[in-house]
Amino acid sequence: MVIWEYVVTPLPPHNPKQILDHWGSQGWELVTVTPNNEGGFVAYMKRPKE
Repeated sequence: MVIWEYVVTPLPPHNPKQILDHWGSQGWELVTVTPNNEGGFVAYMKRPKE
């Protein structure tokens, strides 16, 4: 059975790709992106827990 760990991070509107590339290089997989209350977005990511 796979055990997952998760991270939730804000995505700045001026450069979301840089944030996603950073987390992706550490093994995090993007699950979804949702709007936040301030008009921006939040990314939810997961990776198998070691």
